[in-house]
Amino acid sequence: MMRNFIDRYKNQLDVFIKNALNEDIGIADHTSLSCIETEIMSSAKLIVKESGYLAGVSLSKLIFEHYDRRLKVEIMIEDGSRIKKGDIAFKVHGPALSILATERLVLNTIQKMSGITSFTKDLNNMIKHTKCKILDTRKTTPNFRYAEKFAVMIGGGNNHRMGLFDAILIKDNHIDYCGGMKNTLKKTEKYLNKLNKKLDVVVECRNQKEIDSAINFDFVNRILLDNYNPKELIKALSLIRGRKKTEASGRIRKRNIVEYAETGVDFVSIGELTNNIKSIDMSLKAIAI
Repeated sequence: MMRNFIDRYKNQLDVFIKNALNEDIGIADHTSLSCIETEIMSSAKLIVKESGYLAGVSLSKLIFEHYDRRLKVEIMIEDGSRIKKGDIAFKVHGPALSILATERLVLNTIQKMSGITSFTKDLNNMIKHTKCKILDTRKTTPNFRYAEKFAVMIGGGNNHRMGLFDAILIKDNHIDYCGGMKNTLKKTEKYLNKLNKKLDVVVECRNQKEIDSAINFDFVNRILLDNYNPKELIKALSLIRGRKKTEASGRIRKRNIVEYAETGVDFVSIGELTNNIKSIDMSLKAIAI
């Protein structure tokens, strides 16, 4: 799964790494250059400082290798594994200047990703007795989306869509601008036929009339039921009767996810997966020579 994500989005991850390193380093790491000789080879270890689940080791390896091919990563704990205070997730060996230059980006990435993975794992464990699956959203940090959605995958969640380019999600504003559900979906059908490309189509339905309209279009993959409370959701599901996959979103939090999952809905999408997440504390410390 993790290898597949990296292979699929390798170009986008490379762009993220390049831009992030440039943002932090700029023209030079003046601090390190002022006191570290270029020929010094060294090592460092990633120390876990609180419990959770690990994510971002494989991406950290890409960061190190992108900056300096001489940096070699010795992995002790794999992505998705349970971690506790005092664990050593990996060691990195190579030029000291390169370790110092990449330290902050690696820490920022792995700490945030581990927080997302830990939260996703917790939610999955809460609803594992149901058929419901967890989806992320586009509520992500600008320029950090691929890392955040990677962390959701590592935690056992699913990516809703990566962006506006890889799926169609018709929401209330689209429907209102087009003058109703039927008109919107007829236009969408024409667009898909002209595009001649397979895209998943998710349609938000606010009432029974919109549900009845959306169900009649074969290309619609999933019905989105946004801001329904659990009782309203159960009623809507009874109208759909399994003819389309279903997704609930809006107002879903850790405190009520079980109640939503137990309605029988197929998916719940949660912006909180990548919003307001507490990072898992870690540090990258030099190994004494």
